[in-house]
Amino acid sequence: MSSVRSSKWRAILLLVFCELAAMALWFSASAVVPSLVLEYGLSGHAASLLTSSVQIGFVVGTLASVLLGLADRLDPRRFFMISTLVAAAANLALLAVPPDSIATPALRLLTGACMAGIYPVGIKMAASWAEKDLGLLVGLLVGALTLGSAAPHLFNALGGIDWRFTIAAASGAALAAALLINLVQIGPQHGRAAKFDPVVALRAWTYKPLRLANLGYLGHMWELYAMWAWLGVFLDASFRLSMADDTAATWARFGTFVTMGLGGFLGCLVGGLLADRMGRTTLTIAAMTVSGGCAVIVGFLFGGAPWLLLLVCLIWGISVIADSAQFSASITELSDKEGVGTMLTLQTCLGFLLTLVTIHLMPLLTDAVGWTYTFTVLALGPAVGVLAMTRLRAHPDSTRLAGGRR
Repeated sequence: MSSVRSSKWRAILLLVFCELAAMALWFSASAVVPSLVLEYGLSGHAASLLTSSVQIGFVVGTLASVLLGLADRLDPRRFFMISTLVAAAANLALLAVPPDSIATPALRLLTGACMAGIYPVGIKMAASWAEKDLGLLVGLLVGALTLGSAAPHLFNALGGIDWRFTIAAASGAALAAALLINLVQIGPQHGRAAKFDPVVALRAWTYKPLRLANLGYLGHMWELYAMWAWLGVFLDASFRLSMADDTAATWARFGTFVTMGLGGFLGCLVGGLLADRMGRTTLTIAAMTVSGGCAVIVGFLFGGAPWLLLLVCLIWGISVIADSAQFSASITELSDKEGVGTMLTLQTCLGFLLTLVTIHLMPLLTDAVGWTYTFTVLALGPAVGVLAMTRLRAHPDSTRLAGGRR
């Protein structure tokens, strides 16, 4: 038993590292938006494309994975490795093209498509080791995703105004992940589909508990990536009202990393621990209530005391991601073992498709009403998510969640 437990945590910790390192590619370009705006005069639309192109690519990649059943048919380690290698190469190629050219969003789109073989596949590998601790294991993986997504903001702060350092560092981290993933052992709960069955994907909508869990996830995603994509720009603009430009830029980068990365990882870890004990619906409802409140409040602190703004952002960063892993855990528990990979991939596909709306909505709202009210619209997502998870909690099959803790 101790040998199995030791193998489990070696595999999980290595998987967490690989996920963290590979996910640095996701926001590598978004993190350097302030520098690119200053150097190349990028418009708000062009800046949005640096993030939304990845989202579009991810949707395309996950659709292909769902239609072909790749997440349940292929060896997850090989799928992860090949996807990461291609994504790292596409990210590094950004250094060879002008940031304001059409090639830049095209390369970001390719990077996003490859993420279909990294994010949901990593969650499935973690779930293969679950034994009454699924929330914690998936929470660790999503925490790694969060920290990895925020890492470019740290690279950017350490690298100064040279955005090239951030891009190169993210690709280097992903290369290490592609090599090390082959050392991760798969757990005993791993299920593999014998053949491709397209009907499996329909169960995500026809089975009510899965449908409600997916609706909760969509409410969560309405808020999450728009907040992540524009938080750095928001903090930079706010701090410039009370600090010198160079100081404001540095503090905005570190503030974004702390909010997204450290706060996000803490939220995922604590959220996973609490969800396994209190229940999936309990945790998700509480987290979305807090994050939605922060979305309403944060804009009114624009230009105010930096310490207070950072405090609210940190609370937002913790709560906005604390529930994310629990939607994936819910899908895992409510799905047949042989179709878990497809269900997770489909869930993320729908969620990231929705993020395209809010990511591009943010600059339009900023121009129309200013930063004070821009983030308020993001609170609509958590409101819908709370309603969906409340209904799931009342469904008889919710006893399949977290060992009956709902």
